Amino acid sequence: MAEQGVIHETACAVVEKLRSGEVTPLDLLDVLEQRIAEVDGKVNALPTLCFDRARDRAKALMKKPVGERGLLAGLPVPIKDLTNVEGVLTTQGSPIYRDNIPARSDILVERLEDNGAVIYAKSNTPEFGAGANTFNEVFGATRNPWDTSRSAAGSSGGAAVALATGMAWLAHGSDMGGSLRNPASFCGIVGLRPSIGRVAHTPVAAIDRNLGVQGPMARNVEDLALLLDAMSGEHPADPLSLPLLPASFLSAARSGKKPKRVAYSPDLGITPVDPEVVAITRKAAQRFAEAGIIVEEAHPDLREAHECFHVLRAFDFALSKAALLRGKRDLLKPEVIWNIEEGLKLTVEQIERAEAQRVAMAARMLEFFKTYDLLLAPATIVAPFPVENRYVAECAGRKFDNYVEWLGIVYAITLTCATALSLPCGFTASGLPVGLQMVAPPRGEAQLLSGARLLEDILGLRGTTPIDPRSAK
Repeated sequence: MAEQGVIHETACAVVEKLRSGEVTPLDLLDVLEQRIAEVDGKVNALPTLCFDRARDRAKALMKKPVGERGLLAGLPVPIKDLTNVEGVLTTQGSPIYRDNIPARSDILVERLEDNGAVIYAKSNTPEFGAGANTFNEVFGATRNPWDTSRSAAGSSGGAAVALATGMAWLAHGSDMGGSLRNPASFCGIVGLRPSIGRVAHTPVAAIDRNLGVQGPMARNVEDLALLLDAMSGEHPADPLSLPLLPASFLSAARSGKKPKRVAYSPDLGITPVDPEVVAITRKAAQRFAEAGIIVEEAHPDLREAHECFHVLRAFDFALSKAALLRGKRDLLKPEVIWNIEEGLKLTVEQIERAEAQRVAMAARMLEFFKTYDLLLAPATIVAPFPVENRYVAECAGRKFDNYVEWLGIVYAITLTCATALSLPCGFTASGLPVGLQMVAPPRGEAQLLSGARLLEDILGLRGTTPIDPRSAK
């Protein structure tokens, strides 16, 4: 029987224990069930549990030889509540789907289970993942474990909090406007937005939707790479999906390869940022110099990001949610109604202009990476804010026009098709986590992970989670 102390171990270490037979998947499920009972009432990260299904899957896995149990070897993993898991309540955070039990899992979930993941919970998300504060009418708000009066960000907020509190070793999330990176930053864990196609998923509403991607979250860079390996690979149902690379992402993270020159930008030239967040992220970025790496202040020209993202996000909402607006408007939150209506008002000329802007920004980003190996910036422009605020309305004296504009520092990167992660890089004076956004070219996950692992070593913050939830000081 595994002791509760195993929640403090890395995912890589726990997988080794599974492989050696020191613990079983059933042991780990017992540990998690106890941990969730102890702490989730304070943070509301994992509102839907499926331990009976998990134990059935674990027993089936344990009948196979250890070498045939996949990359994760029986490690439990929670799935974000936007993604279907066969036979398990999947609400998308919406009253419309309050009782929805899918008959089939998303191909992402099937891939993870084929690689030895045991699904035991669904993690909380805002309605349809809209807005970077995790609350909804079905399950309520998810709270930040560093200060339970604060937001966990979103939309993968439940996943980030589960990791930060020891209710998960690894977690699945997704990212359109920073939804893997924002909650990672607010909760002191690591979240990675992979390249388009890196993680195959079941297409919904359109075959080629690519603003949103699925990706991994973990407490450290090596664990993150392990989960990315387990999620990656092509699938015929997802025509954008990429084949597996010859070398694993875990080996890339461990390679010790150093970037030669990196750029830091406090604001990407497009957004206000809280001065304390700038100071913490700049100091962290400059520590790359300790490894002999050149650090300069620079960023590509991303001035069209706000207009471009506003249009393309609205178009995506119209494609995927217009039918719900027509039939179930009274059950949608105001921000979602606004986003769908913005999409339905668009002209072809607006979409044409936004797509051209995206092409131009992606080209400038590629040109920028001819000079720099990585681009560094804050992952969020503020520290965790009060959970009752639906979103950040202003920063550093500037008011925002809408509920997503405060996310410009992450959604600008989304638009360029780059790959990016948030790495814990320090704490505010009041003890709240701050994340450093690290960006590499499209399909540059290997160089991103090796660089992040190097900076993680320099910063010395690995192992600061899991924590027990803390109330406001």
